Amino acid sequence: MIYFISDTHFHHSNIIRYCNRPFKDVNEMNETLINNWNNIVKNNDTIYHLGDFCLSNDDEIKNIFNRLNGNKILIRGNHDRKPVKFYEEIGFTVLTHAPIILDEYKIMLSHVPLPDAKIKDGYINLHGHIHNKKLSDKHINLSVDVTNYKPISLDEISEIRSKK
Repeated sequence: MIYFISDTHFHHSNIIRYCNRPFKDVNEMNETLINNWNNIVKNNDTIYHLGDFCLSNDDEIKNIFNRLNGNKILIRGNHDRKPVKFYEEIGFTVLTHAPIILDEYKIMLSHVPLPDAKIKDGYINLHGHIHNKKLSDKHINLSVDVTNYKPISLDEISEIRSKK
């Protein structure tokens, strides 16, 4: 299976207040996000993280990464500030700032939403970055703040698209 998630912001205590997340503290947020992820994503699944993975020191980032199931692919967000080599060494398999295009699914992946004019005809932009906001019908925001703090499957994306 293929899954998508964005803006987990592990270890970022201020995001709870900024986005009105329903957690008493960063530990509760981290554990909820990890449990939600691992209840859905299995070790042989692929999960695209659309940026803003974790804000912490190297050891805590590695610890979170190692607790999460799946083949993890990162599109770096504005808060993923460690060197590319760091993310590769902990195990992310693909790393990019540029949009990833999955032609077989007519999907364009990015952290920051793409302008409508940059989205190919018949494609949809899966993105994060804007947390609680919604854009045009050419976009699906996958920030955890609007996905009930869990990854979304490719099948769920197809269902969402069919309703647009």
